Amino acid sequence: MGDKEEPVTPAPSPTEEGMANIGSAGAGDQPQTSGNNTNVKIVIIGAGMAGLSAANHLLQNGCDDFLILEARGRVGGRIVSIPLSNNQKVELGANWIHGVLGNPIFELAVQHGLVSVVNVPKPHKVVATTEDGHQVPFNILQEIYEAYVCFLRRCDEYFLCQYSPPPDIHSVGEHINYEIEIYLSGVQDPKEKRLKQSIFNCLLKRETCITGCDNMDEVDLLELGSYTELQGGNIVLPTGYSSILRPLGAQIPKQSILTKCPVKKIHWKRKKTFTGLETVDENSEDEHSDDSERTVTEVPTGEVRGASVESNTSSNCDYPAGNVRIDCEDGRVFHAAHVICTIPLGVLKNTHRTLFDPVLPQYKQESIENLMFGTVDKIFLEYERPFLSADISEIMLLWDDDKRDMNSSEEELASEAYLSKNWFKKIYSFAKVTDTLLLGWVSGREAEYMEKLDHEAVAEKCTEILRNFLQDPYVPKPKRCVCTSWKSQDFTGGAYTSIPVGATQEDIENLAQPLYATPQAMKPAIVFAGEHTHSSFYSTVHGAYLSGRTAAQHLLASDEPDEIIMESDGSDLSAWIQGIALD
Repeated sequence: MGDKEEPVTPAPSPTEEGMANIGSAGAGDQPQTSGNNTNVKIVIIGAGMAGLSAANHLLQNGCDDFLILEARGRVGGRIVSIPLSNNQKVELGANWIHGVLGNPIFELAVQHGLVSVVNVPKPHKVVATTEDGHQVPFNILQEIYEAYVCFLRRCDEYFLCQYSPPPDIHSVGEHINYEIEIYLSGVQDPKEKRLKQSIFNCLLKRETCITGCDNMDEVDLLELGSYTELQGGNIVLPTGYSSILRPLGAQIPKQSILTKCPVKKIHWKRKKTFTGLETVDENSEDEHSDDSERTVTEVPTGEVRGASVESNTSSNCDYPAGNVRIDCEDGRVFHAAHVICTIPLGVLKNTHRTLFDPVLPQYKQESIENLMFGTVDKIFLEYERPFLSADISEIMLLWDDDKRDMNSSEEELASEAYLSKNWFKKIYSFAKVTDTLLLGWVSGREAEYMEKLDHEAVAEKCTEILRNFLQDPYVPKPKRCVCTSWKSQDFTGGAYTSIPVGATQEDIENLAQPLYATPQAMKPAIVFAGEHTHSSFYSTVHGAYLSGRTAAQHLLASDEPDEIIMESDGSDLSAWIQGIALD
């Protein structure tokens, strides 16, 4: 996973809800250590949401013989905040709880008083302006938005209804633009047509930040509906999303989390020899053969996937130790019976060929390559004093994209020369977080280019944009500009997962498949978790949470599960829903 220093942004330092609040609940069994070698039953790689969820589920089921190896100097993964002035903080990663019904993150937040069930929404007034400062009438904005939502819903239907799209249309972007062309064909006035097109373009840019891609032409049309949207809208935690880390870390013993411990190699399939356990060399017979049959054993028919078990003892952790060896960058070595791997897809894309020994099965490698792990970044602008009207909550930026891109090739649009002059035109809006704090979003190639810039240069460009669009030369410069850099981060390599043209939901299911060291093994050597392994909730924190719980269940399940008991305290609706299986 690399031996480079962590970039400055997002802030690598521990958050208040992160390291400072990791629990000191019972010490439990101490891992056996000899020199640089440590023996432990389960190693969890990564202390993001999936890793913390897996650890909590193990503890709830009486298993405390585990270690979490975290590459960063903090816990939380893509959930992180930094403080600003006036006792406010900004979330550099996860922003919203997506949906209420069946969402374990929402349930956790309510349980710990982090969100009020009675939510009074703030007034939300969106102003859309063109590059020359012309403000679009609200009725036109509403008309185009409603049409766009209709087009997007039709894209969702292809996955559910299994009917064919129009010929030569394979992506969400192609389909929406096809509908836009039909919709605008009835508009006679060229000026009105260009204005409405610019609103559609703005909404498509917004969609790239929601989906996690450079352009909606990259996203597979038939697979868009594979993502399941939970009902209830987007919920913002008053104390910030990172406050959810507090209850998750409360029960995990401090000594069970090792930070600044990046993993270098996972030897997951080893055999006994006269000198001890050695890694099986799967490729010695035929270096170029498809070794998927020989490097993975599918789940035995005797094991029930996703089953949770109830336990009042620590016997669930009574596994033969030492089957998997984990080498870390700092020279430390860990021996474990099982590994829960929550390494993000962006890191797997960069390291999977060297990280696993033997290499992953061919089907897993192909799925890692097939899926998309896009770049989405935030730009925070903090001001000394308010300058926007109190009733305005967001400024939509209607760039004249057609005038700019009409004669540009794909290679030109991706070039350094083009991006240096146009990267900022991917910013689709500035939203008001507080009266003195604005938030802009940028995705794809433009976000990757922005990550290379000095924050002062970003602040100057954003000030220029606001002055032009608001036609106000007195818009102040921000006193502070904070930009995220998720693509540049060694331990993320991007933002979140999406399904590009040519990939399928099955690729995500492939990533979630556990690996068995031998055909006779009843429990896997490696179980995978993270948002990229949840086939319905990929790209979300609740998807990561549920995948961590499922990974723990794989290791907790009885060898002979004649009767499965879903553990529940009566309040975890998502666990109950997950326990329902429809044949």
